[in-house]
This record gives sequence, C-alpha cells and structure tokens, in this order.
Amino acid sequence: MKFTKPSWVIHNDSSGKSDQAPKRLSIFSVHVHPDGSRIATGGLDAKIRIWSTKPIISSVSEQSNRPPKSLCTLTMHTGPVLCVRWANSGRWLASGSDDEIVMIWDLDPTARGKVWGSDEINIEGWKPLKRLPGHESDVTDLAWSPEDRFLASVGLDSQVLIWSGYTLERICKIDQHHGFVKGVCWDPVGEFLATQSDDRSVKIWRTTDWQLEAEVRKPFEDSPGSTFFRRLSWSPDGAHITASNATNNKGFVFIAAVIARNSWTSEISLVGHENTVEVAAYNPHIFLRNPAAPVATSNICSVVALGADDRSVSIWQTKSARPIIVAKEVFERQIMDLSWSWDGLTLYAVSSDGTLAAFCFDPDELEGIAPHSIQQQYLQKFGFTLPPLPEGWSHTSIQLPSSGHRITPPPSPNRSSHPPHGLNGFGAPSANIGHEVVNTLIAKRNTKRRTQLLGPRGVSNSPAVYANSSSYRDSLSHAHSRTRHVTPTISSGLVPETSQPSTSAHSSDHIPPDMATEVPIDSFGVTSSAGAKRKSSVLDIPEDRPTKARTLGGDRVREGNLNVVKEIRSPINQRTVVPGDLEVEVFAAPPVLTYLSLKVTDTGDDILECKNAESGDLTEVSYISGKIVCWLDYLPSPGVVLAAASTFCAVGMLDGTLNLYSPTGRRLMPTLTLDGTATLLSAAKSSLVAITSNGMLYSWDVKKTRANFAPTSVRPLLLSPNSSAGGTTVTIASLVARPNGSPIVCVTSGVTYSFDSNLCSFVKLSEPWWAEGSDAWSSRPRNSSTQQAVVASIENAISDRITPSPGTTQRPTWWTSALTLGHLESKLHAARVLESSVEYKQILLVYAKKIADEGFRNKAEELIKDLFGPVYWRPGMSGEDIWNPVLLGHWKRDLLKEVLQVFARSKTLAKLGMDWQEMLKRAMTSDD
Repeated sequence: MKFTKPSWVIHNDSSGKSDQAPKRLSIFSVHVHPDGSRIATGGLDAKIRIWSTKPIISSVSEQSNRPPKSLCTLTMHTGPVLCVRWANSGRWLASGSDDEIVMIWDLDPTARGKVWGSDEINIEGWKPLKRLPGHESDVTDLAWSPEDRFLASVGLDSQVLIWSGYTLERICKIDQHHGFVKGVCWDPVGEFLATQSDDRSVKIWRTTDWQLEAEVRKPFEDSPGSTFFRRLSWSPDGAHITASNATNNKGFVFIAAVIARNSWTSEISLVGHENTVEVAAYNPHIFLRNPAAPVATSNICSVVALGADDRSVSIWQTKSARPIIVAKEVFERQIMDLSWSWDGLTLYAVSSDGTLAAFCFDPDELEGIAPHSIQQQYLQKFGFTLPPLPEGWSHTSIQLPSSGHRITPPPSPNRSSHPPHGLNGFGAPSANIGHEVVNTLIAKRNTKRRTQLLGPRGVSNSPAVYANSSSYRDSLSHAHSRTRHVTPTISSGLVPETSQPSTSAHSSDHIPPDMATEVPIDSFGVTSSAGAKRKSSVLDIPEDRPTKARTLGGDRVREGNLNVVKEIRSPINQRTVVPGDLEVEVFAAPPVLTYLSLKVTDTGDDILECKNAESGDLTEVSYISGKIVCWLDYLPSPGVVLAAASTFCAVGMLDGTLNLYSPTGRRLMPTLTLDGTATLLSAAKSSLVAITSNGMLYSWDVKKTRANFAPTSVRPLLLSPNSSAGGTTVTIASLVARPNGSPIVCVTSGVTYSFDSNLCSFVKLSEPWWAEGSDAWSSRPRNSSTQQAVVASIENAISDRITPSPGTTQRPTWWTSALTLGHLESKLHAARVLESSVEYKQILLVYAKKIADEGFRNKAEELIKDLFGPVYWRPGMSGEDIWNPVLLGHWKRDLLKEVLQVFARSKTLAKLGMDWQEMLKRAMTSDD
C-alpha cells in the first residue's frame, strides 16, 4: 500500500495576509469522479474545488504539474460546503451547503479562466445547472441512486428530500425523523433508501412509495450526538448497511454497526476505534472469499473503510474479524469523509484539519476483487426490477457526426461490465490512462450575431426534435427559426483544434421532454381584441403593459359601504332519511344574497367581500384594506359563505365548490369540489373546516395543502332521543375551527363535539349533563373567558343555553364526587383534542387536588405512573410500547412535579407524594 498526503490540496482562508502561509480550513467532503481522473472537495471556505488525481498518486506527475493539479474552483455557495457527490454518469456534480441549498453543476466549455477575486486559474469550467431549494437548514449529505434516477438530500432540518435525477424536480419530502439527519445512502439494488439521524435511528424507506420499511435503534441508543456527520454506506452486494456512530456496552465502546438486509437487525459490530465513527464507505467492488470458487452468497464478501474522531482510518474485509489496515494519527483532527475510486484500489480521506490523504493499494493486497459485471449478475437474485426510464432520459451525451466524440461523459461506468480505465469522463476514450493532459471541452463560436434561447433551468439548449410530438415541435418552430447554435468540439490541450461541422438538431433527442427549450408564453399565440390570433415575437412588449408594480383591481377605490343586500334565492331545505325511517334535517342550503362581507381579523380593517350579480351570471370576490382594493377575482357560481384567517381567505360557492386565496389573491389550493354546498365555514391560522348541506364535515391544513381527516358525516350528532318521539329537532348551532384543524361543533341540544382523527370518532368536549352535579362546572359570563381557555369558553356558552335545575332533586351519595371527577377527566381529554396547552395544565392540577381531597389513592397512583413513564426511561429509548415524554408541549415529568406537590400537601396522600418526589428526583438526576 502507498500512502500520500499532498500539501497542495487545500481550502485556504483568502482573508489572510499575502506574506503569510495560507491558513488551512476544514474539508468536509470528498468524492471521486467515476472515471477516477478527478476528485471534488468541499470546505469551510464555501468553495468546491476539483483536483486531478494523477498528481496525488504519482510523484512524477506532481513534480511536472501535468496534468494541472487544480482544475476548477466553484464559488456559488454562500456557506461552508458540507457535501459533494458526482452522479454515477459523471455528467453532473451535486453539492450541499450550510446555505440550505443543493446545487447541481454541469460542465461548461466556455467558463475557463481566472477565478473572480483571486489569482487562481480554472483549467476547466463548471456552471451551476440548477439550484434546488427546499431545506430549511444545513444540507449535510447527498446520494445519487443507481442509474441516477434519484438524488436524495438530508439536512439539519430533520428532512429527507427526494429529487428526480434527470428533471431535478422535487418528488417527495420525508419528515419522519425527530433529529438532525446526517447521513444517507441508497441500496445498490434500487429498492431501499437508508438515512441516519441524531434521533438515534437508521430508517429504511421503500423507493416504490417512499414509506417506512424498517427502523433500527438498538445500536444507537447510547450514541453521542456530538458528531458532525453520521455517514453510512450500503455494501455493493446489497446485503448489509454499515452505520456510523454506534456504541456497545452502554456507550463505552465505539463501533460501526452492520445492519442485515430484510431482518434489519445488527448482530455484527466493527470494534476498535477509540472515539466515535464519523463515516463508513464501502469499496464499490464485490470480493470473492475464494477467487477460484464460483460466485455464490457464501463466497461473497465486501471491503469497508471507517473514519473516526480518533483521527484514524480502518479498512475491513468482511471475511475477517480484524481490519486489513489501521492508519492511526494520519490526521490532526477527526475524519470527515471517505471515498473509493471506481477501480476499488484507491481510498481518499479528508479531515477537519484541512488535509487530504490517499491510500493506494495493489490488486494483490485486496485479494479476490471481482469485476463489476459480477455485481450486476449477483444483484439480480433480489428479484427487484426498477421500472424502465422514459425514452431519452439519461445523462449521456450528444454524438458529433463528424468525429464520433462525446461532448459529455459516457454512460455511467457502473452500468457497464468493463471498468472505465480508458475513459476520462470528459471526452473521447484515451488510449493511455496515464496521459498527462486533461481533455478540455472548447466551444466553437459562430462569429455571426445570434439569439440563444434559455431552457427552463438556465441552460442553453439545442432545439430538440421528438418523433412522437409533432405539436410540441410545431409550437417551437417559430422560436427555433431565430436561434443559432454553438457547436462543442473537443481538444486534448488548452488550445482549440480545427473546427468541426455544426451539430444536427436531431442529435439532441436525449434531452427529457420537460428539460427541452422553454417557449415564451406569447409564442403560443395571443388573441387580439378583434378575436384573431397572432404570433408574438419573444422580445415584443405590448404597449398596454404597466411600467410599475400594481395589484389586481388596485386602481379602484372603495367609496364607503353602499352595497344593498337582496335575497336572490331562498334557502332550500334538505332532509335526509336515515335507517329506521327517521328523517334528519341536516341543513338548508344558504340563501344567495347580492352582498356578503367578512372582517378578516378582529384588530385590522381588512374586509373580504363577495358580490353576486342578480342575473346570476358572475360573482366578484374582492379583498379590501381600508378603501383600497388589494385584489379581486371573478367566479362562475354565486358565493354563499365566507371565512378568513390571517394567512388565507375562503369562499364557498352555491355549486359546492370552495376557493382559497392568499392575502395577495393567489389561489393556495385547487378549486375544491365538495359533496354539497358549504353552509358553515370557519378558519383559524392555517386550518379551515366546513360542513356541507348534506351534513359532511371537512377539515384542511391550508399551509400543507392536505386534509386533516377524511370527510365525515355529522348526522350521528343530530339523532336526539326526542326526535322520534316528536320532541325538539336537533340541528347544528355553530362551527368553529381550531388552529390544529380540530372542529368544534355545537348542536342545539347544548352538547359540543369535536372529531379526533387519531380515534376516527366524534368526541364530546362538554355537555349540559355536567352542570347537574359537578363542582368544577362554572357559569361565569361568556366575556370573561380568554382566547386560550377554549374549554372554559365552550362551557360558558352551554351555561347560557341551559336552565339550571332546581336543587331539591334527591341525588345518590357519591353523585357530586363522581360527576366532578368525570367532568374533570372529560375536560382533560377535551384540552388534548383541542391542543389547549395552558388549560390542560390548569385542569390537571384541579383534578389532582380533587383526588387528594377525596383520598382516592388508586386514582392518584395511576395518574403518577402515567406521567412518570417507565422507571428506567431515558431520552432515545424505544420499545414495543413507546412512551412519549411530552404532552402538549409540557414535559410529563415536569407536570408530575407539580402534581406531587399537590399530593404532598394533602392529609391522606402526603406520604405517597413525598415517596414519588424522591423517586422523581433520582430519575431526573440520572437523566442529566
């Protein structure tokens, strides 16, 4: 083995003085290009640097500087670059940064030259192809899936984002981790994705539906949360995941955990490092235990490298219980990242001390290395087949008709049965892998003036022709007629060679349909006032376009409240027949009025208005602030009900549709079609609830654009026992939305309900029954309640509706105690459903005092155990019955502390309270 540590691979602090040696900054990531000719590094200087690998592993090349050591410096990120990963095709480079952005880079033949603000020279150019926003904190790791179908990114926002590997559009967001996500890797079969997080778990996700397949926690229960990364790796045979930052013996032994496929258990540990393992990286080759024996599961093994915070690197072959080598103190600080070359013979490592090291092996030292074709054959045994890619979706390149050279890298080496020793990934196959000049792309420029269309991602595109899309081709013809092309050519040096003939337009058929040339809206034809269509030039600017910013309808000034309300259409009664020949009146469809208005907030002067034309042919919806029209819209059906919150407005239409707008008038969701006309509508923060004329209850989270639960009928709430006997008919009195999406439905009988999505059932929040004997029932006036005390507000409203019963009625002995305890328990459940945190704590302490006053020891012990949880519970523990230590934002043991103070002050439960206080004190001390 040969070990090298080049001093010229550096991310330096450019702010230092010129007469001083450059200060090394931390290098967080390294990755080798699939052809082995380049590596990319990302560092604390917010830059990505691309280096030639030959000067690193060859002293002759290093001394001659041929090929050049530094090839390119990329400077678009505004924060430290935490991860760099080449696509398997070698065509694109992905980077993730502290600036919350994932950037995709593509080769740019015209971007060579001096780096802005420095004396560095870019030998080759790379341009930002697309910026992928979406993370809300640092992007810590990236991984391309097999065949580059997907790109996964993870970050300190606890999210996993899945992007298309070809269109670069976001496909899925996974947010089921409860801690910083610091590592990600793909199954080489393509069936699973694995992520590792500070919540002390490795989660396995299915790529077919992006749902959780398995969760592994045991090896990480005592793992420290101080590591910068938790980079894990999947073995090339698909059988194992090696995960970093695991421990044995209650956290005193630092290991890497080997997780078996399908069972998702960890029975094997790689032991030996003296500090936490930061990163694991498998060699891309399968190895044979006995090279002379045929390929079989029993004859397969792998090679994996580990980098740890003890400044050492270990390399293991899974057929042996001991590592092949251990390189101790090769760095001055912890190892941040590892990367194997595609031939499996060179391992690159980087450290936070700002240095890079290379471990170069002879084939004899890594015994049993098998060609990549063996891996492809072996992976077929799993029986998982990836769906075929759409035609033309690849990272491969256009063929130049005259030379046959490629202007982009060849197909991914890992899909070929031959190792890519003869390819440099950026030009024609080289006859000699040791050639000392890096092939560089140079664009042949046309001296004539030209207009270049820009693709949807800011990429200059050649016109694409699709055999099966004549209409698409026709729509582009006008734009293409004015477009001239740049013909890329290839040179083996830094000077352009003889120019090549122009590329045919038919050679760009590899571009995916949604990455083709973007067509200006005007080029599809604009209808003039006379009704005739015309083709508009890309650069035409209509004379009636505004010269400054404005709002839709903002030129109108509202002149006071002059709107006259008329009834256009009377309410339509709706009765529903339910089993037992009992008719239940659900709702009458609301009347259609000429004018509706709603004050958006209690404190502001913003108003949402709806004006229905008496002819019924159109409806105008507008948002008024003071006397200014902020926006307006026109709808085809009369509006019958309005709702508004600080973040959105909603308009229910007579035809059963629902439209939602932002404060600027942008439609936040598609037009929703309900089962009937919305008769009741209520909004709170980002939640909207509705009840239709057919009695269906809906609830949506507008911010997340999803339903909180499936539509549910409110008819069971209207089946009063008195209805069938000619008594009073029960109807819906009011509907109120809670910020968490829970509806509060009050019926005329005085009972108030909500829908619990966890229980899939309506639950009673309160009812007049408790007023019959509960000491906890309050009949304070309604205006004394606060916004937070929602349960108290509900009971105040019920008190206004009911008539107190005379106190002369004879009651059983335990009547008051039973009703009081039942009432308080019901209020606790109501506060949980409505997520009234402050109120829950108040009710809990009243409940504890009632138990103490009555001396109910069994109830007290049950309450204590519920709040205390498992005796030996610590953060990060898991089991069959997972105990949640937090309730409505309160730590349960903090609530218990106050409950025990109530018990300790009582006469009958004082000893119980003091005993548990001591136990709680010990438990909380051990947690610290």
